[in-house]
Amino acid sequence: MTISTITVPVADLEKAKALYRALLGVEPSAEHGYHVAFRPPGAPEVALDPHGDVAAGPIVYWRTDDIAAAVAALVVAGASEERSPHEVGQGAFMATVRDTEGHLIGLHQPATA
Repeated sequence: MTISTITVPVADLEKAKALYRALLGVEPSAEHGYHVAFRPPGAPEVALDPHGDVAAGPIVYWRTDDIAAAVAALVVAGASEERSPHEVGQGAFMATVRDTEGHLIGLHQPATA
């Protein structure tokens, strides 16, 4: 699997947007009320989430072609399912599990063409 998205929970979306614009050197690729996304060349998407848990920190989402199978394999390996696979729009799916130390691991299945 490769890293698809890093979701960063933020308290102030406008301040975070200015900082990440300077850090990543690109303009946002998408701006919605629920997040702002940046797609730096050759790097994973960085999504700012004003509704996330700032204290929990960023979540790294790993790309998979079969999210249900990936969740099942991780649970067998010792993870616990946090949020089951769910559609996030346009046929893409996301899920989260907790590793054996309690850290969140995100999974992302892109929409199929």
